[in-house]
Amino acid sequence: MSPDTTPLRGFTVGVTAARRADEFATLLTRRGAEVVHAPAIRIIPLSDDTELERVTRSIVANPPDITVATTAIGFRGWMGAADGWGLSDELSRSLAGSRILARGPKVTGAIRAAELREEWSPASESSAEVLEHLLAEGVRGRRIAVQLHGERTEWEPGTDVCEALRDAGADVVAVPVYRWTPPDDPAVLDRMIEQIADYGLDAVSFTSAPAVASMLMRAKETGMLELMLRGLRSGVTAVCVGPVTAAPFAALEVPVTMPSRARLGSLARHLAEELPRRAVRIEAGGHVLGMRGRCVMVDDTTCCLAPAGMALIRTLAARPGRVVSREELLAALPGGGGDTHAVETAVARLRSALGAPSIVQTVVKRGYRLAVDPEGL
Repeated sequence: MSPDTTPLRGFTVGVTAARRADEFATLLTRRGAEVVHAPAIRIIPLSDDTELERVTRSIVANPPDITVATTAIGFRGWMGAADGWGLSDELSRSLAGSRILARGPKVTGAIRAAELREEWSPASESSAEVLEHLLAEGVRGRRIAVQLHGERTEWEPGTDVCEALRDAGADVVAVPVYRWTPPDDPAVLDRMIEQIADYGLDAVSFTSAPAVASMLMRAKETGMLELMLRGLRSGVTAVCVGPVTAAPFAALEVPVTMPSRARLGSLARHLAEELPRRAVRIEAGGHVLGMRGRCVMVDDTTCCLAPAGMALIRTLAARPGRVVSREELLAALPGGGGDTHAVETAVARLRSALGAPSIVQTVVKRGYRLAVDPEGL
């Protein structure tokens, strides 16, 4: 493939999705990216969810006056699980006798696919607008089934629709159709958190707010939260599928980029456009140097460097053309110990790995610099 068809060549992208991760990874690798996958959540299979079955039987026995459907995948999954329990027809009759409110067009499609009909849907696709609509008409004494998004955490801001409806006098039945837990084995997620903290990824992608919340919770548990947030604020691009997914990061002042449409294909295309645009390019020693999370592009050649080499080149690239002392470079090396002779050895290996010794220039008795023409600074 030519560089035009592999715009992500040399970039490393973290994927946190639990669902459709292979599909999304394929979209990225076709564009040249190296993909690191660490599922941030484990979604509980609906057919195994005893709480959802209990709630479904309750709705069949005592149908709601109003049903609020919030996500297409959740609504479809609920109907599918009910079918597995032999409750599909009974649930459909119960919901058909209620007024169904759909949070957006995708949910509307799922409702109609189940041969049901929605009464109203907000233009904004916002749960807050659904709540406002219900409160305006009055809900006291009404039985309302609310399909939940997932389990809330401190990093999943938003209006608690169930609580607000209960406060207004409604009998609320919460329908937990999308429940998640942290991954069974957190080691892979821990490694991704470390890579973010060490700037070893160019971007990390999220397709749900629970995935963001789970990663934040795990980073907090392991004492890595501030280091991870530093990485996300100053080098590793957080890419979210849409504003709902991005909300936990917005609350923490982490910059986020997202596509105009909340779709996996749009997310992959957005990454392919955004990462090359953001990439640091430096002309040094007669070559074009492109900085990546886990490698360096020298002209059109990908150079994979050892951790010491990456640490040195990142430190030098942070001040292109400026002299960086041996002491500063020593502190940047993994471990940070030893004497300045370790820096000389690491620089020699870096020059060899780059295949272009002229990129890193020795400044006698002062240190090293990227050989950037002063006129280009």
